[in-house]
Amino acid sequence: MPLTPSFGRILLAGLLAGVLAGILAGTFAYFAGEPRIDAAIAIEQQNALAHGEAGADEQLVSRDTQKHVGLLLATSLYGLAMGGILATAYTLLRRRLRTGSDSRAAIGLAGAALTGVILVPFLKYPPNPPAVGDPATIDQRTISYLAVLILGLVAIWAGVLAARTQTQEWRRATAGLAGFLIVVAIAYVLLPTINEVPDNFPAVLLWKFRIASLGTQTVLWTVLGLAFAGLLNRQAVSDTAERIAAKS
Repeated sequence: MPLTPSFGRILLAGLLAGVLAGILAGTFAYFAGEPRIDAAIAIEQQNALAHGEAGADEQLVSRDTQKHVGLLLATSLYGLAMGGILATAYTLLRRRLRTGSDSRAAIGLAGAALTGVILVPFLKYPPNPPAVGDPATIDQRTISYLAVLILGLVAIWAGVLAARTQTQEWRRATAGLAGFLIVVAIAYVLLPTINEVPDNFPAVLLWKFRIASLGTQTVLWTVLGLAFAGLLNRQAVSDTAERIAAKS
């Protein structure tokens, strides 16, 4: 029987995987997202000049520092935090996951997080670049986003419960998808629609920014899941080898 690693070792694997995922996600964001942010900031500055607001306060952190230092630092810290959360969730839920493969369990949890925490909120409230959004509605937007994020996790949970009511493979898949979509549909209907994009804002720039944002999260959670699974597998192989050597 394989040895069960301690929470400390699982957490360390999650943190290492998270840092790696954050670095790669930051690299993707630098090339795919930062040019769109620069373009949006230029539009924002043009609008400020047009309204006689040229005397805006100077930034505490320069734009170059934000791009070349702040971005990678932020994504690395975010990846570190998500790696810790994934490792904790894995520790708490591993016995409830109906699979004998630790790697499959780790990748499944990362995929569930990507779907429930990122994709579900993204489709309802996609991110907006600078120059888009009314500061007066920030509280409403924050509350609505947190609500859809929580409901995204509830949808994942509902899909898992629905799938476990069936015995055949195709029925499990159908029931799981139906349970997930029902909760998501209810959430989308009940939560308010927020659209604050100005009519004159370039649609191509908007969607390129949103796709880059989604791509950054996809890179992070994909790398996090694969790296975490790989580190867990490496720990299991090492533990098995040590156990065999101890018996021989």
